[in-house]
Amino acid sequence: MALPQPIHAVVTGPDPIAALRKARREEQLVSKRLLREDSPAEEGGQDGADAVPDPLSEDEVKNMTFSVLELLRAVQRGSEDRKGSLSRLRRALQNEETQQKFVRLEGSVRTLTGLFTSSLADMQLEAARCLHELSHSSDPTVAEACLPVTSYLLTYLSGHSVEFTELCLYTLGNLVVESEAVRKRLLPQGIIPVLASCIQSPHEAVLEGVGYVLSQLLQAKESPVEIIPQVLDSALPQHMLRLVCSGLKSGLGAAVEFAWCLHYIICRHKSNTVLLALGAVPALTSLLLDLASEIPQDAPEGLELLVCPVLRCLSNLLAETGCQVRDERLLIALFLLLQCFLQQHPFLGQECLWLLNNLTADDPFLCSALLSLDLLPALLQLLPCSQMATVLVLTMLCNIAEKGPFLCQRLLQQPVLPLLLPILTQPDPEALGQCLELLHLLFLHCPQAAADFTRRGGNQALEQHQSTPELQERAQALLHMVRQPLGAPSPCHTTLPAFS
Repeated sequence: MALPQPIHAVVTGPDPIAALRKARREEQLVSKRLLREDSPAEEGGQDGADAVPDPLSEDEVKNMTFSVLELLRAVQRGSEDRKGSLSRLRRALQNEETQQKFVRLEGSVRTLTGLFTSSLADMQLEAARCLHELSHSSDPTVAEACLPVTSYLLTYLSGHSVEFTELCLYTLGNLVVESEAVRKRLLPQGIIPVLASCIQSPHEAVLEGVGYVLSQLLQAKESPVEIIPQVLDSALPQHMLRLVCSGLKSGLGAAVEFAWCLHYIICRHKSNTVLLALGAVPALTSLLLDLASEIPQDAPEGLELLVCPVLRCLSNLLAETGCQVRDERLLIALFLLLQCFLQQHPFLGQECLWLLNNLTADDPFLCSALLSLDLLPALLQLLPCSQMATVLVLTMLCNIAEKGPFLCQRLLQQPVLPLLLPILTQPDPEALGQCLELLHLLFLHCPQAAADFTRRGGNQALEQHQSTPELQERAQALLHMVRQPLGAPSPCHTTLPAFS
């Protein structure tokens, strides 16, 4: 009888991380980011002596074209209160319609660019804030109007202050999100080498900004051909891996950003030899062991934000490269992570199960270790958690049962058969198909399991699927197996149609 092939799964889809993305401050993984901290110290110096400019009045908002034009003229005239006018312009640019009107005014972006490149630090910073507000627009025409300033933004990433560098980074990242034209401009301008330099900064705020820009580039549709090869040819991968794996010690925010960057590279690039050569698999394995060990003591807030992409990275590397991790401690770590996060962050349960599946798919050692470490009861408890959990747990049980009679017998020492019977009554065809695969393996390697299944009324559950087109052939083959007298020749040459 043909045995089912172990199932590897590459995790790429966005759905499981929707909850994660909503939880992230300022929706950092999917949306543009806005650095907006209005305080007296920010607006008028460290002593807060200058007052924060008042918000625009309702009348000003209603007559935005006039207001913006007046503000722009005040800035261009170089009046005594030019910085105040620039601050008020920034506040006006917080409005989407105002942004659109502003970029259509002749000389508007050119004026901002001039102030942004001036030698006056306070004017330069305020102009950078105006450009940052523009970059947050969801209108692609606004982003493209900022094209002339991209080369200066890159130049000033080695700026005179952390705040200024951070503003430039997030402005670039926002522009990258919205416009392919901006991305095509930045690549020949050398954004990848510049980011490779910035990633060596000692400042966590800068590192987090680098991660944001890079993650936006890596998610672009043209990334697999035009961006990822450049990134892999740079010094970025080794620094990304270093920052991800030192996240608990140096900075969780930057570690989260670069973990997602690694995920985008791994799932969108055919060959991950560069990351494998850098030791990505052992490094990420060690990180998961460290993360799991943090849980019982004092896990930092937001730890799940790092766990998710790290699980995906390791799972996809195992699926795509065929490499193995023969460390039973990783099994224990994954179950600890499940125990910690499943209730509050159920999407992480699915990620842990994907990795467990890919670990056990081709590895008899880890299949045996999972049973020896008495982790099977905890795995079986996950069967009813969700539709996807049911399928993944069944797939893992198939991975174990496929290894032969000895492991099948150990599986049957737990109440596997009683737990499978309710699944046979479910309407989900994917779970049903995987359940039939598991029953086939158990009956093949342990004929006494078929007799036990019959005593529990399993035949009736199988008979109801004889009229289901996609399941009837497999249901009939299993019924043939269970109706064989115990001790009769095994129907090993009966081929059960493979689940797909």
